[in-house]
Amino acid sequence: MNEKLVQGKKQMDKALEHLKFEFSKLRVGRASTMMVETVKVDAYGSAMTVREVAALAVPDARTITIQPWDRGLINEIEKGILAANLGLTPINDGKLIRINLPQLSEERRKDFVKQIKKLGEEAKVSVRNTRRDVLDGTKKAKDEGHVSEDDVKRFQDELQKVTDQFTIETDRLVDTKCKEVMTL
Repeated sequence: MNEKLVQGKKQMDKALEHLKFEFSKLRVGRASTMMVETVKVDAYGSAMTVREVAALAVPDARTITIQPWDRGLINEIEKGILAANLGLTPINDGKLIRINLPQLSEERRKDFVKQIKKLGEEAKVSVRNTRRDVLDGTKKAKDEGHVSEDDVKRFQDELQKVTDQFTIETDRLVDTKCKEVMTL
């Protein structure tokens, strides 16, 4: 049963990592290379990501620079960014691409807060689904006679404590991100 608990923790941890990854992709006024890293570019006859064909940098809080390793790909990278519908406008100077992030309006910030809360709720649902899956496996073991009812009850209590910890951590991440968005 300890193995099931460890597996459950790993799955719940993956949900939190996914939430953090999704937060990093949000365009909330602070520049991050994560915003454009996964944009697909037609390079050398195949689809590649921007990070595979260029060096990415954040020289200041509102600018992302993309310097392709092969200058012949600069137009393809620009087309890829525009095609990705990220709401970003690339500026091509022939050697590198600059992306300037505009100041966010109050309305747009509130939209981001809604999106952040939605992502947080999805992470909590994932954590609860993991808890349910682990409990189902434990109940099957009890039905087959491998585990006693008392052990299942103890395990349920311990699993619930772990679930509560991950839920609290998810709420903390959401609150932190919401405050960050509203104070930019």
